Amino acid sequence: MEVPVNRIFERRSINFFDPARELEDSLLKEIIDLAANAPSAFNLQPWDIIAVKSDEAKKKLHGLANQQPKILEAPVTLILSGDRSAYGDDNPQWSFMRENYGNDGAERAKGAASFLYGSTEERKIKFAESNTGLLAMSIMYAAKSLGVDSHPMSGIDFEGIKTQFGLEGEKEVVMLIALGYFDEEKVLHSSAPRRRFESLVKIA
Repeated sequence: MEVPVNRIFERRSINFFDPARELEDSLLKEIIDLAANAPSAFNLQPWDIIAVKSDEAKKKLHGLANQQPKILEAPVTLILSGDRSAYGDDNPQWSFMRENYGNDGAERAKGAASFLYGSTEERKIKFAESNTGLLAMSIMYAAKSLGVDSHPMSGIDFEGIKTQFGLEGEKEVVMLIALGYFDEEKVLHSSAPRRRFESLVKIA
């Protein structure tokens, strides 16, 4: 599905969600399936999502996210995690590459990925976070294309969320995304100005 340009400009970070409006599981699935077309290095897709929906889980996450009200108000908050070791042999995407490019092609790609993303701790972190960031933006645009509002959050207890929500090994929390519908009884302030081409881009 193509995201209309006007939808891109309509996307806002919504601080106030309508707690009376649910987000149907079928619509959440549609958002994630659409967003999962996001690109990733070697198509390794080094990400996972926990959809926080129950009152119990929301309360737990609320305490680990600086008590931001949107955690309790939004029908769903996604915990996006990136796997710092997803370039390893056990990633099933290598099987797809082997089928399409042969054993030699897959082994060369694995060697390159291991060096590019696993040779230092800094590279491992960048691998997990940069790729999961691509998924995150894809989720927010996919949501808006389907009429669902969102708000990303990084002012959170990353280690606490990892522990309390059972993320193991080298899976690290990257951000949260609240999904739902704007509370029409609240005021949504005008969008802050964005930098455009002239101030963003340096031609080299």
